[in-house]
Amino acid sequence: MNIVTATAERVAAGRRPSIAPWQASLSRAIRDPEELIRRLELAGSLRPAALEASKSFPTFVPLEYLARIRPGDPHDPLLRQVLPIAEELDSPVGFTADPLGESEAVLAEGMLQKYAGRVLLVTTGACAVHCRYCFRRHFPYEEVPGALASWQPALEQISADDTIREVILSGGDPLMLTDERLIRLVERIANIDHVRRLRVHTRLPIMIPSRVTQELVALLSDSRLMSMVVVHANHAAEIDEEVALALARLVEAGIPVLNQAVLLRGINDDIDALVELSERLLEVRAMPYYLHQLDRVAGAAHFEVPVEQGRELVAQLRARLPGYAVPRYVAELPGELSKTVLA
Repeated sequence: MNIVTATAERVAAGRRPSIAPWQASLSRAIRDPEELIRRLELAGSLRPAALEASKSFPTFVPLEYLARIRPGDPHDPLLRQVLPIAEELDSPVGFTADPLGESEAVLAEGMLQKYAGRVLLVTTGACAVHCRYCFRRHFPYEEVPGALASWQPALEQISADDTIREVILSGGDPLMLTDERLIRLVERIANIDHVRRLRVHTRLPIMIPSRVTQELVALLSDSRLMSMVVVHANHAAEIDEEVALALARLVEAGIPVLNQAVLLRGINDDIDALVELSERLLEVRAMPYYLHQLDRVAGAAHFEVPVEQGRELVAQLRARLPGYAVPRYVAELPGELSKTVLA
């Protein structure tokens, strides 16, 4: 019995799925910046700015990720990704709410097309963590379809365009959807004959490794579509043994795992951090894929690293690592036909 049939029979029998461990983890996540500061034994002087910055972009940190942060260290590279700070309130010229011009790429509710041959479905506005540099922190998620039936216009557009070979599930984070909802959506996509590949962009295996369930692995490995998972880790310390095991479940089922990182000031803008990240990714059989120049979203200017510094770092990476371990350093620019390779 396949997953879709089993799920349908369970629903028909009136039995709702129980709460999965990863969903319980979400319910326990830290949503209060004061609690984040207290648990990590940080200076109380950080509280006013954290509370103010959290008003426009709320705090959300799962406990699994919290456990990897060094207590008492305000410069910890993992902490810097999730702690709201005063600099988020700055508004320098060139930083906008829609840095990638995604509003111009909308073909149907929840569906974007930036590049030929593939479309992106913004499946949900929910994430397992609120990264303070998130380029979609101002995205109009209220316009994203909820029920499966609401995806019909987007699916019809995909079906009508036989040049589309790949569908990308994004968000938010698509793995915030339950396995049952993902199964239904992927099944509908797989029924479109000219679509050949499914790409899942997610941070959940890094944040809450238990999200990589048996059902999820089976869904991706058994689909007609060639499925791949693109995870997002910026620092080697994010990849603990639980994360390694979660990624192994995907890799051992024949699902390629790629990593995309963002070059971030104070987090991974030094050669040793980038080398350690690539080495750790290779240890867990995830390929370093992209190193993104920061998208210039309002509230994230303090994370920006100059492009020339980024190019120098990539040159140093090439001197220290084999070619397959060096991610492509890219920027995404509105209106371009592909990502722009910087080095």
